[in-house]
Amino acid sequence: MKKLQTKSLTFITSLIIASVAAFIFWLFYFIKNEAFSLLFLFGIFVIVFVCGFIVINYVLRKFFLDNIRVIYKNIVQLTSPRFQSVEKPVRDEEIIPEINRIFIDWEKNKEEEIDHLKQLEVYRKEFLGNVSHELKTPIFNVQGYIHTLIDGGIEDHDVNMLYLQKAAKSLDRLISIVDDLESISKLEAGKMIIEPRTFDVYDLSKEVIDSLELQAKEKGIRLFVKESSEKPFYVFADKERIRQVLVNLLVNSIKYGKNNGTTEINFIENSDLVFIELTDNGIGISKEHLPRLFERFYRVDKSRSREEGGTGLGLSIVKHIIEAHNQKINVKSDIGLGSSFSFTLAKSK
Repeated sequence: MKKLQTKSLTFITSLIIASVAAFIFWLFYFIKNEAFSLLFLFGIFVIVFVCGFIVINYVLRKFFLDNIRVIYKNIVQLTSPRFQSVEKPVRDEEIIPEINRIFIDWEKNKEEEIDHLKQLEVYRKEFLGNVSHELKTPIFNVQGYIHTLIDGGIEDHDVNMLYLQKAAKSLDRLISIVDDLESISKLEAGKMIIEPRTFDVYDLSKEVIDSLELQAKEKGIRLFVKESSEKPFYVFADKERIRQVLVNLLVNSIKYGKNNGTTEINFIENSDLVFIELTDNGIGISKEHLPRLFERFYRVDKSRSREEGGTGLGLSIVKHIIEAHNQKINVKSDIGLGSSFSFTLAKSK
């Protein structure tokens, strides 16, 4: 339905008022049975119409449109704080539809924001539950071992060293969780300093593969660099942080890889970036888990993940380190076929 414009509305209102005024004059002379000129009646109609149009237009502008413009300006500033100094030019006849559009958009954005906040609240509750579980498990283990020793186990030479070793292992796990949480907090707060320098990421990958060789052999998994990538690839990044990224990704591929499987590292470079991809033929990850894979303590298979060890923070740390380098990390995976993690680093100039 076509909206009536302000001038059209003013014209129609003035026309009605002038018509009513002319009719009243005609009725007045008709009742008095006095003669009158049609030209005089037309003159009255024109005068009333022109005066009505001017007065209505003035009133609309002075007491309505000017105030509406102030309201419009305030609405724009409130709903778009980044553009407070910019007021979109709007014609008089468009100002009310524009205000209506702004309110509809604002309502839609607020609904999306509320939905997002509700989702964040769910994630927050899940995170608190997960971190509580991750911390309680080693704490309760240590508590159980120590109480057993206090209750007399310390005198049993077959028990005391075994329980002390288990307690130490649980404490090591607890320290790892706290250290990883501290690392993530620093990365999120921008307090962890990234110290970029030029280094060969291929050479770094070979170092990491060598350091994980024994762990990989236990599951019969072969870690290697793709033949076409066996050459220097110089990047400008924080070497120790990227080492941490590679270790976390390779350890994950070992934990969730198939026996006698493979994990391949591939490098591709262009004029500005070096593309790094780690591909395995492990158990894979279902599609619904991929969007949340990099969340803190998020586990695809909770029971198996805890059996395999780890803090549940590795992928979250990986994501934060890559983002601290102003780059992004992506993951592709299919159940039973394996997973592929890829990220970019700035090429050394």
